[in-house]
Amino acid sequence: MKKFFTTIRNIYSIEELRNRILATLGFLIVFRLGSFVVLPGVDVAKLTDDAGGIFGILNSLLGGSFSRASIFGLGIMPYISASIVIQLMTVAVPSFQKMQKEGESGRKKLTQITRVLTILVTLAQSFGYIKATIISQDAVLPSIDPSLFMISSMILLTAGTMFCMWLGEKITDKGIGNGISMLIMIGIISSLPGAAWMEFVTTNGIGKALFSVIELIVLFFVVIVTVALVQATRRIPVQYAKQVVGGKVYGGQRQFIPLKVNASGVMPIIFAQALMILPSLLSGIWADSSDIANSIGTAFSNPYSWQYNLTFALLIIAFTFFYTAITVNPSNMADDLKRSGGFIPGIKPGRPTSDFIGDVLDRITLPGSIFLAIIAILPTFAYNAGVGQQFAYFYGGTSLLIMVGVILDTLQQIESYLLMRHYEGMMKSGKMRGRSQNVAVA
Repeated sequence: MKKFFTTIRNIYSIEELRNRILATLGFLIVFRLGSFVVLPGVDVAKLTDDAGGIFGILNSLLGGSFSRASIFGLGIMPYISASIVIQLMTVAVPSFQKMQKEGESGRKKLTQITRVLTILVTLAQSFGYIKATIISQDAVLPSIDPSLFMISSMILLTAGTMFCMWLGEKITDKGIGNGISMLIMIGIISSLPGAAWMEFVTTNGIGKALFSVIELIVLFFVVIVTVALVQATRRIPVQYAKQVVGGKVYGGQRQFIPLKVNASGVMPIIFAQALMILPSLLSGIWADSSDIANSIGTAFSNPYSWQYNLTFALLIIAFTFFYTAITVNPSNMADDLKRSGGFIPGIKPGRPTSDFIGDVLDRITLPGSIFLAIIAILPTFAYNAGVGQQFAYFYGGTSLLIMVGVILDTLQQIESYLLMRHYEGMMKSGKMRGRSQNVAVA
């Protein structure tokens, strides 16, 4: 405990880090306050907060803004969808590949294209959102013209999404951590106290105290396994040849290339969830004329059915391999090693090195994808075991992975500030002490 308070004091003593943390908290407060501002013309009394299925998962990611018909009802999700599309186009479209290789200027062009696409995606999603969550509940005030309400709400939802995107960029620039991920995480965490209260006080009560303890113990071990999955790496040793430059000898030391077991993060789950919506939507078209389509729609609209979870797990495994293949390029890593005079012991430079890295990546991606799929469907097992629906979301899936990933990334950034402060103090006193991490950048 003493070490904890010492760390807090050290954080507060670093002015830049203190200002960044306070700025981040300020932006997050603005984001949460905006999530309670309801769209004009909506009868709040008719809105229900019992979204289930796919909409329930989305509502938990947005901290309840989805079910409240807030101006932040779509949150940052349209921006994420647009970013995914642009990222895929940088792989498939030559012109986007060229922009990606142009450095800072190309990155700015891609950012502008992503923003424009975000506006288009938000306009399209806002139309369906208003139809599904407001008009379907007959929550529009009678004195409001339906056409005027639709147009004004679409504009407000688009403006709200763009404002959330601006907040995320400001957090990344002026605060601590990745801004977009922080906004998603704060939305998830905001729903945790209500879900815990519903689970342990309202539902279980004192009579089920033992079951509540078991729930917390299982959740603790699930978090530990998730942290291990996020942090797990396979280190490939790299040896650098000795070089004599200006009478001094450089190189000759062994470093390593860290390959993450889960290099794709939560993106496979996001891709898979986007596709899992399609069966229920397509089956609705032929539901009246086909019993098979009706049964498919019923099975895939329930996120706790075995058909849904089996398909969901298989899609996650497939997308893990796909996303890892487009984000980690063994050929580029082998070329970078060759140019810097590095080599993997026992492996020839060039194509053999690329093949070796690719084989290692495939071997660690398979168990990583299986563990990721298991974590993604854990909420179903928790729900079937008797855990409440809202609290079951925190036993795995996108919610848990995002929280663990963002918290670890933020702590690492804070740690880097503390280490930098420590190194500056050692240099002023003429001493050079500290841990050195030999990581080969490839």
